[in-house]
Amino acid sequence: MVDPRHSEPSVVETTTEARAGSTPGVTRNVLTIGLLLVIIIFAVIFLIGR
Repeated sequence: MVDPRHSEPSVVETTTEARAGSTPGVTRNVLTIGLLLVIIIFAVIFLIGR
């Protein structure tokens, strides 16, 4: 059981403060470029393999 006399105050932070930075969206760009490259490579393989 928690002793109310020794409890510490709760910390309230915004999401940006909690993660200590920002999210620039680099992962989204990498995944998009990778997906497009896979689609192009599969299309080339499909057209050559006919």
